[in-house]
Amino acid sequence: MFIDSAKIKVKAGNGGNGAVAFHREKYVPAGGPDGGDGGKGGDVVFVVDDNLSTLYDFRHKKKFIAQSGENGSGNKRNGKSAPDLIIKVPRGTIIKEAETGALIADMSKIERFVAAKGGRGGFGNARFATSTRQAPRFAREGTPGEEWELILELKLLADVGLIGFPNVGKSTLLSVVSAAKPVIADYHFTTITPVLGVVSVGDKSFVMADIPGLIEGAGEGVGLGHTFLRHIERCRLLVHIVDVSGSEGRDPVEDFDTINAELATFNKELLNKPQIVVGNKIDLAEDEQIERLRKKAEECGYPFFTMSAAIAHGTQELINCIAAMLDKLPPIKIYESEEVPLEALRKKGESEGFNIRQQNGIYIIEAEWLLKILNKTNLDDYESLQYFQRVLQSSGIIAELERMGIQEGDTVKIYDLEFDYVP
Repeated sequence: MFIDSAKIKVKAGNGGNGAVAFHREKYVPAGGPDGGDGGKGGDVVFVVDDNLSTLYDFRHKKKFIAQSGENGSGNKRNGKSAPDLIIKVPRGTIIKEAETGALIADMSKIERFVAAKGGRGGFGNARFATSTRQAPRFAREGTPGEEWELILELKLLADVGLIGFPNVGKSTLLSVVSAAKPVIADYHFTTITPVLGVVSVGDKSFVMADIPGLIEGAGEGVGLGHTFLRHIERCRLLVHIVDVSGSEGRDPVEDFDTINAELATFNKELLNKPQIVVGNKIDLAEDEQIERLRKKAEECGYPFFTMSAAIAHGTQELINCIAAMLDKLPPIKIYESEEVPLEALRKKGESEGFNIRQQNGIYIIEAEWLLKILNKTNLDDYESLQYFQRVLQSSGIIAELERMGIQEGDTVKIYDLEFDYVP
């Protein structure tokens, strides 16, 4: 079954807790603190697998949770870090944040993407021993792993997309010019999943996709609708096949206009893609029908070809034109990653509360929602850092620090981030 979209939840592993322990050994009455650190939680990592062609594996499994790091223990034994959770997806999959729709990765050129970072392990009490504090009886808990709700969408990687109404000859053309074996029959929707074929022209080749037949209303989800229109978005060139024989009482020019209208309804940018118009089944068509479609295509500025795909008449001329046009076109579209709006990083219904405590002169701030924002903040970028400071202000954290008597130069700690307070 061809599945090209899925909604899943991913949760990285939590960091292990640091240990509170003291060395015990015969003849060593005061061995000192020796609690080890917790291990790092496992990341959730998407990896491209070129042997996959659909998102079928996500049809039933919707939650992916990585292991947490092990807790530290005595004798300065650090907890074991958890392995990464690997999720395999087909090349061409894009990953979006579900709530905002922000695109965070396009698995077309990259082979590996860390979608959720595992929590950091907490320090054991051995880390806190100093000359003045020789027996610390506290350790630090591990930080929680990131958690996301994601939408996966597969957008096929093809140079050429064959579009048109059902039963106009798209599958026949693909079977004639490549080694692909699509289902071909004299009824509608014989192709119900996209079929890819490699077409060779001399020492070059390109990938052609047979997109299942569109119908009126497809741009609004009628019929197969959006299910396959998304696969046209990456194509560098569209080949619009029209049945010029007028079989079933259809009008070729009306069919041409209808399909282009559906493309515009789905995504207006599709009409800006280069397009070749092909009148198929010319052996069954009247000259007048062919010339009407030719005139329409030329009015729109599209090259026009005629063929009878069933007997491979006119197909080579078409393929030569496609190859020549592809040489002048930019490569297959790769989507640029977007920053998830920081305002959306807090989960719905998540408490905006926080806890501030003083420990050895350090102001320690704890808030799970703040950790996710911290993980997505680039501390080397001025604007990103300014936003993080505004979050501290608007959430009431700065006001609480001032109420607690914080002074300029005092140390503030938010998980593993330490900085000096500047009012």
